[in-house]
Amino acid sequence: MNDPSSNLYDRLGLIHLTDRYLAALVANDPSAVPLAQSLRSVENLRRIKPGDGLWSTASGRPGSFAIYVPDPQRQTAGFIGMLEADGAPALLGLRLATRDGQIVEAEHLFASGLTEALLPNLQVPRPGLLAEIASGQRLPAEELRAIGATYYDALVANDSSLCPLATDCERRENGRITAGPSTSAPPPGSSFPMVAGGCAAQLDSKVFTYIADIDNRRVFAADPVTGLVMGLSMFRHPMDNTPYEIILADGTTTMLAPAFDPFDLPAAHIFKIGPDRHIHEIEAMGFIAPYGSPAGW
Repeated sequence: MNDPSSNLYDRLGLIHLTDRYLAALVANDPSAVPLAQSLRSVENLRRIKPGDGLWSTASGRPGSFAIYVPDPQRQTAGFIGMLEADGAPALLGLRLATRDGQIVEAEHLFASGLTEALLPNLQVPRPGLLAEIASGQRLPAEELRAIGATYYDALVANDSSLCPLATDCERRENGRITAGPSTSAPPPGSSFPMVAGGCAAQLDSKVFTYIADIDNRRVFAADPVTGLVMGLSMFRHPMDNTPYEIILADGTTTMLAPAFDPFDLPAAHIFKIGPDRHIHEIEAMGFIAPYGSPAGW
């Protein structure tokens, strides 16, 4: 905190609070952090109390994969990083909201059963995510949050013009590189030829048409120092609009019918926004949930 008497956290104070919270999870000790009596907490769409869920199963923090998004303006903090749960690696998305110095809301999203071959991508964050923006080039938190929110609109509309995606943008999901300047990705659930791999071109290929909606969107934290923005959301996939036309990497079109049953995907995203107001990195995590799942709040 800047001034303990103010009960407000500065940027470093929110990072320290996040670390305290993670250490308390691993120690299975809710008393080690300032949890409000009125605390509301949700883990993987389920309301929990201190001592439940990860409070009893978290057992360590392997490696150095940790990305922080402190937001002193809103007195909230976001985080994506690794821990151990039930003795196995898990990827955690975390939201903390504070009031009067106490944590009043805590939200956990965690993905377990991670693909072993992808764990090397979850050892340390990409340098671009951690790099600080020069002090004279930092964007206001309000503008950063607004830019981050456009990503969800672009995904639902299959229209990259709605979101400023940089040509060097790379997206990773649960450690897997799913879009980037040197990436080509097969359409989901198929053996069709490759669609374009760039973040923008992939959207414009319409390969994500099966995403019918993204609701419970909350772009809640922005850090002008690093240009990082974090959002939580629920991807809805009723799978009732297939087959649909997609554009392949060579410019031809074909019909695609992804072989998925209806499902939801609760997700956390961190966006790296540069002084050029474009998104250069996306780090995402999520897990599969039954279609029509409630948000938990």
